[in-house]
Amino acid sequence: MKKLILSAAILLGGLSMQAGNGTMTGLLVKTVSVQDEYKEVDAVPAAIKTALDNAYPGVKLDKAYVNAKKEYKIEITVRGEKSTVYTDASGNILKK
Repeated sequence: MKKLILSAAILLGGLSMQAGNGTMTGLLVKTVSVQDEYKEVDAVPAAIKTALDNAYPGVKLDKAYVNAKKEYKIEITVRGEKSTVYTDASGNILKK
């Protein structure tokens, strides 16, 4: 009977000791960066100027960039607050 109780105690004690802290090794993080190539331009089409004037009264164009898809990235200032707006060549404002 002593041996039975002793073996039960050893078995239960051994089961409870198997839990331990796991460590993660070889963690790998991959990032993908998608960037449209924008090139700075001096002037934008009149349709874009008109659309920006209608959407943001008192807008001032600071810089303008264009990519291969003829999408414009325009840095503007409205009432002292700087912002970036994306449009297409027709003046439609894009959401990015």
